[in-house]
Amino acid sequence: MPKQLLPLAGRPILQRSLEAFLRHPRITDIVVALPAELLAVPPAYLVSAAKPIALVEGGGRRQDSVALAFARVPADAEVVVVHDAARPFVSDSLITRTLDAAVVDGAAIAAVAATDTVKRGNDQRLIVGTVPRGEIFLAQTPQAFRTGVLRTALTRADGAFYATDEAALVERGGHPVRLVEGDPRNVKITTAADVELAERLLAPAAGSVARIGAGYDLHRLIAGRRLVLGGVGIPFEKGLAGHSDADAVCHALTDAVLGAVAAGDIGRHFPDTEARWKDADSLALLARAAEIVADAGFVVGNVDVVVIAERPRLAPHVDAMRANLATALAVTPGQVSVKGKTNEGVGSIGAGESIAVHAVALLVRR
Repeated sequence: MPKQLLPLAGRPILQRSLEAFLRHPRITDIVVALPAELLAVPPAYLVSAAKPIALVEGGGRRQDSVALAFARVPADAEVVVVHDAARPFVSDSLITRTLDAAVVDGAAIAAVAATDTVKRGNDQRLIVGTVPRGEIFLAQTPQAFRTGVLRTALTRADGAFYATDEAALVERGGHPVRLVEGDPRNVKITTAADVELAERLLAPAAGSVARIGAGYDLHRLIAGRRLVLGGVGIPFEKGLAGHSDADAVCHALTDAVLGAVAAGDIGRHFPDTEARWKDADSLALLARAAEIVADAGFVVGNVDVVVIAERPRLAPHVDAMRANLATALAVTPGQVSVKGKTNEGVGSIGAGESIAVHAVALLVRR
């Protein structure tokens, strides 16, 4: 079995690496290079995802696989990020640091400064010199490049030159590459010992393998407002009153995912006393909550939402709502449930004066 398909705490290494980029708000499209046998019958997580994923057959060398994948990069892409599928612990902040540096300098890689004394040895394993460790950096991925920089490096690549990473191709073409502070946790799974280390890193603290959060929201229906639920504009004579777009589905779900990691509630992060949240898109607020969850070391397993409204009828809009919520949470629509219920004419909801939403979120450790 390819090492990238080995399970870590129940999920394949490849899936864990992929999820990091599905979550990141600045990544729009993903290309995965696969062996031919896996490309023929790809795993479900590569077929149904919250962002477009293109699958290509890899080549004989790393640089060949990158070139084949690069050919599928959308024409309007500004920056391309290359990442080893065997590095499942890449963090959102590390991706962001590398992206930011590539935008400025054209090429950047994550790297960790050497802390041990570095010796140069010969084939008899005898020391022939000591290398100043201040000059030594251990390269990681992600490695990010402005699209034109990587295109030029791949085009000019000498077929006889074997590059162990993309930065080597770019360096060879004369373009400077920025070193970005890497992450010691961003280990590459290469040996059986690495698998054991990765399992220990994922070993949950007591009670933290899965977390559950609940959310609730209620808004009055008023004339002159657009009705938005789950990011979908629903034709109706009234809308929900609120400081933002008053999307009660997103608000309840935001509280649920934040509550699962004990990160407070929507009011703490997006207070209605601040003008910048006036008429804010609540899907964007939900996406930010998903980033907070990721920074805490969790991903969304599934969510369940119940919308309680006498009118309008929600069934025609449920699939669009599920798709919007899945994108914001960086999951598949199959992990999102939305149900509509009436209040049987009871109370302000039953009188058509308000809409309420209950939400539950299950988070699992990354």
